[in-house]
Amino acid sequence: MTESGRAATPTCLDLFVGMLQVALSAFGGGLSAWSQRIVVEQKGWMSNEEFITGLTVARLFPGPNQINMAVFIGASFRGLPGALASLAGMLLVPFSLLMLIGSLYFQLHELPAVDRVLAGVVAAAAGMALSMGFKILDDYRRDPVALLLAALVFVALSFGHLRLIPVVLVSGPIAMFWYWPRERSEA
Repeated sequence: MTESGRAATPTCLDLFVGMLQVALSAFGGGLSAWSQRIVVEQKGWMSNEEFITGLTVARLFPGPNQINMAVFIGASFRGLPGALASLAGMLLVPFSLLMLIGSLYFQLHELPAVDRVLAGVVAAAAGMALSMGFKILDDYRRDPVALLLAALVFVALSFGHLRLIPVVLVSGPIAMFWYWPRERSEA
């Protein structure tokens, strides 16, 4: 860490290894939570606010959120080479392992023990997602509009059984309008 409490700018190798660590830690889910833990808490490459901004941008683009997030993180520090290094770290080894595990699963999927292990992995992934939610809740607990928007989206998706795309198409522009930077008039 530097004197300002911020980590030195990561190299392409650092980005590759960091994203590899995220990908391998998050096998079975919880990528956002692991990504936040490693990038913000362990490595100190970004503040929590910068991370949340990047995650928001990553979710706005088509494709897997964490792939977009890896590209965002890499590009933020090293441009195109950093984006490619982060992307390789996120995909290369995990994809190879996933192919190996997939072939094993198709050979062993009839065993009850395999089914129980997968149920445990799903529970752990759900816990990681909740953990991430509570961590970012701390940043927004003093913002009643953000809490209201989050609650409305949660209710619409969970209890209203509305589809994700229409909810995003309505709530996204409302949130952008509300939080869009404006010049403040002086009294």
